[in-house]
Amino acid sequence: MEFGREGVRNILRNAFGLEVRRLKNVSPAAQLVVSLNKFDIDLVLDVGANRGQFASEIRQYGYKGKIVSFEPLTQANAELQRASAGDAMWEVYSRCALGDYNGEVEINIAGNSESSSILPMLESHRSAVPISAYKGKEVVPIMTLDSVAGEFLKDARSPFLKIDTQGFEWQVLDGARDTLQHIQGISAELSLVPLYEGQHLWREVIDRLEALGFNLWAFSPVFFDYSQGRTLQVDGIFYRNP
Repeated sequence: MEFGREGVRNILRNAFGLEVRRLKNVSPAAQLVVSLNKFDIDLVLDVGANRGQFASEIRQYGYKGKIVSFEPLTQANAELQRASAGDAMWEVYSRCALGDYNGEVEINIAGNSESSSILPMLESHRSAVPISAYKGKEVVPIMTLDSVAGEFLKDARSPFLKIDTQGFEWQVLDGARDTLQHIQGISAELSLVPLYEGQHLWREVIDRLEALGFNLWAFSPVFFDYSQGRTLQVDGIFYRNP
């Protein structure tokens, strides 16, 4: 006698009182989009956009609001421009880094691009992903978010700030003191161990955001040292109380 999937479930339920359900792997981007919808986010400021991976993912999972992406590296910015082409609600700002002053800065270019940072990379990062080692430098414009965000915030009811700047998140926050008063939610990369010289670690960033009125909503692991089975970085999602 053959039993279908539902038949097996019925036997286990009736004979043993067991409920069998398929486990579903929830994408971090899908989970984020659910929260963006819950808080009626209509603008995402995508700081550290690289080639547009983050924006493309939240579009894939249904975020329909405006996105403004910021990326300083010449090559990554060109790929970002191509990724956003044809999406009228996705704007790429003039090529620049975001930080705590307006001027110029030298950025280190990593072999895997997304690990590029203004800060020097530590061995803890290089040993986990050898391809991430720096291979060059580029002088780029740097601006504060306060100096550029106003034109986008004026039409937004519920803005969200995503920061993925490889250890430079603290400086981005320093340059966004006025902007943060209008922000409803934040995604910030949180390092559990030092990966870049001079960076602030996860407890400090969480404490700072909580002091500003943001509550931790979700964690998503994003960077691992597989040789040690260790999580090195997570994305922290924060929202103000509704």
